[in-house]
Amino acid sequence: MNSADKYKAVKAEITAIYHENKGRYGYRRITTELHKRNFLLNHKTVQRLMKELGLVCRVRRKKYRSYKGEVGKIAPNLLNRDFRAEKPNQKWVTDVTEFSLFGEKLYLSLSPILDLCSSDLVSYTISDRPALTMVTTMLDEAFAKIPAETNLILHSDQGWQYQHKQYQQMLREKGVRQSMSRKGKLSGQCCDRKFLRAAQK
Repeated sequence: MNSADKYKAVKAEITAIYHENKGRYGYRRITTELHKRNFLLNHKTVQRLMKELGLVCRVRRKKYRSYKGEVGKIAPNLLNRDFRAEKPNQKWVTDVTEFSLFGEKLYLSLSPILDLCSSDLVSYTISDRPALTMVTTMLDEAFAKIPAETNLILHSDQGWQYQHKQYQQMLREKGVRQSMSRKGKLSGQCCDRKFLRAAQK
């Protein structure tokens, strides 16, 4: 069998899996599915074959600019790029990230709160628009998991949602200290990649 025909059968199976799942599967999830179907290839080979076939996962992240000027109180940068935490519920980060999914926009409140000690997702919400309720719902779910007055830091960018009086009041009532990065700096950019990788694979 020549090299051109070596992967003919598996290419057909990859294409079938891709379309069966409406383009939502990346190379890692397709590799897992191939193993279930007795095609024992490693993920790097599957990634290369998908590239040759022009098959790309349709879940994509787009840069979302939530900063719309100063619409409320700007909090100090308490985190100051120190992403280390010695214990859970000491430092959380949050962000709003826009995904283009199958031609539609979905907004993920995306570090949707990430605990910097464990890198665990505390809570998240999904919406078709970056509304305030998306962020407040995320807070309600996260705050239900911790006691009051923990004195933890919740860090974000200067997005309008985080400047809103309701958001800031919820933090004060829970005894959470608000922290904001400088304008144009994403709060969770270095921290939300774990969530992104999970969403895109």
